[in-house]
Amino acid sequence: MVNKIQPVSRRELLKAGAAISAGAMLSSTSRIFAAGSDTMRIALIGCGSRGTKDAIDCLKSANGVELVAMADIFKDKLDGSLATIRKKSPGKVKVTPETSFLGFDAYKKVIAMREVDIVMLTTPPGFRPQMVKAALEGNKHIFMEKPGAVDPVGVRSLIASAELADKKRLSIVVGTQQRWQPQYLELMKRIHDERLGEIVGGQAYWNWGSSKWHFEYRKPGWSDMEWQIRCWPYFVWLSGDHIVEQHLHNMDVINWAVGSHPVLCLGMGGRQVRTGPEFGNIYDHFTVEYEYSDGIRVMSMSSQIEGSTPRVGERVVCTKGSTFTTRAEGYIDNTKGQRIYKYDDPIHSGEVAQYANLIKSIRQDKPINECERLAESTMTVIMGRMSAYTGRAMKWDWAIKSKLDLSPGKYELGELPVRPVAIPGKTRLV
Repeated sequence: MVNKIQPVSRRELLKAGAAISAGAMLSSTSRIFAAGSDTMRIALIGCGSRGTKDAIDCLKSANGVELVAMADIFKDKLDGSLATIRKKSPGKVKVTPETSFLGFDAYKKVIAMREVDIVMLTTPPGFRPQMVKAALEGNKHIFMEKPGAVDPVGVRSLIASAELADKKRLSIVVGTQQRWQPQYLELMKRIHDERLGEIVGGQAYWNWGSSKWHFEYRKPGWSDMEWQIRCWPYFVWLSGDHIVEQHLHNMDVINWAVGSHPVLCLGMGGRQVRTGPEFGNIYDHFTVEYEYSDGIRVMSMSSQIEGSTPRVGERVVCTKGSTFTTRAEGYIDNTKGQRIYKYDDPIHSGEVAQYANLIKSIRQDKPINECERLAESTMTVIMGRMSAYTGRAMKWDWAIKSKLDLSPGKYELGELPVRPVAIPGKTRLV
């Protein structure tokens, strides 16, 4: 609680957040887990390539961790994932046919298992809000991939879930792994200590240089729903479009640097290269200008265009210099463009560290809750997409209250017409 006589400044809060992200030393308090032992038991919900890698990283992040249950809509996905995890994590997989669940309600069966301590939510993000809510109601700690939602209705659900996690003292760690990378932590510390002066602007990029990420041609016998789920990045109700699914990483870094979410944005984008119906209803490029409450303006770019120049990273411009970060490096230039600092210590991906800190937080009863922060970063990129789709400038206070809900009317492997591609100036603002 903030003391009214000695208020906590925004800079102090930012430093505290960085300390948490760095995995600050916690107390040695321990507790017993689900099956009456100190073994941490995890369950994987969503058995695609990302979820499979996440489970492997989680199993190697700490001692005494086992995978005991899995769930997916499709049997081939679950079977393939299980085989890979068994090979990469020998002795740590305790999944049986009785703890392997299929179907749209499979996640509920996993959450109902008393043996499970942590659920890993790695399905397409269109399913995320309802699964987070159910997991917390089932008293499970959570790791979830980003983004947290695909529309404002889902974001508001996440914010409510963040409050519930706090009340229940449950940990939620999210897959924004840059928050655990050493070069990001070091440069953020320098920004928040104001060694570079005040932030005045920035740029954020996820220009991919490719166009068929997780692409699946439709096969005979696949229903509309099955095709869309198997080819999920190309349908807005499942992925949120690539500005939400991928570019969230970069805008999360910008929000981290600034210490808040933007207050308005103006975006544009389109579908110039991937124009066929096989590419669903997403765009292939976006540009959005974000404005923050203190006048900071950030230009963001994201694209998935084969043959285009790739650039993935973030630049934060301050009055005394600028930082540039990617997953492989971090450095600072002065106002004349001269390099004055480069992070030269070993760099790791942050992907194992995020699980290690999640598990430590549970074992030591010091919960980490990143859900609200993910909700804000998710809303940041959703707001940019909404602006680009409609051609309208967008205020945060309006967008966060939007009634836009992209979820399908029912969850079953049947007909599901593809929504039309958005046309700026014609697509209605909801």
